[in-house]
Amino acid sequence: MSSISIIGTGNMARTIGARALAGGNTVEVMGRDQSKADALAKSLGGGATTGDWGTAPAGDIVIVALLYDGVVPVVAQYGDALAGKVVVDISNPFNSTFDGLAHGEETSIAQEVAKVAPADASVVKAFNTVFRHVLEKGRPDVFLAGDSARAKASVGTFVESLGLRPLDVGGLKMAHWLEGAGVVTVGLANNGVGNLDFALGLTELPA
Repeated sequence: MSSISIIGTGNMARTIGARALAGGNTVEVMGRDQSKADALAKSLGGGATTGDWGTAPAGDIVIVALLYDGVVPVVAQYGDALAGKVVVDISNPFNSTFDGLAHGEETSIAQEVAKVAPADASVVKAFNTVFRHVLEKGRPDVFLAGDSARAKASVGTFVESLGLRPLDVGGLKMAHWLEGAGVVTVGLANNGVGNLDFALGLTELPA
């Protein structure tokens, strides 16, 4: 069982929270609007709790479920409250036409988070290649990137508790390419697949 804090009250926060509780994990919800956080925790049930915005999250794993442009400022605002935590960035920084990344450099939101997070916090990129309703109803692979093997193992254990398969793609610099993979999923949804009912995954050939 993992202890999870979710910063955010939107659809991804709801979906991850529900799957986390179903997997036997504890869930805390934190939102700028306390009434929204309280409402989400109540609707999730399963003993979900709320925390005060900006204070130290109760969970060992802190999932930042915000739009990409809010992730780095919020992590910076939390500051030392995230000391010792595993911080998971799930965001996709799409450009205005959804065919590229909003940042022009070879970086990622997760890498920028690592610059403002406490030195003893560990940042992991995860969940960004999975559409919300697929995460809610399906069994997609979940790609992980991060520099800390311990942090990735913790997130991997959490992902497994959701009935999903974690796949480690390497260090945190790989988060840039996971964000690119997020762009690929949108391209597939708009073109080759034509709908949102899929997720990127890995198929292994038999030995």
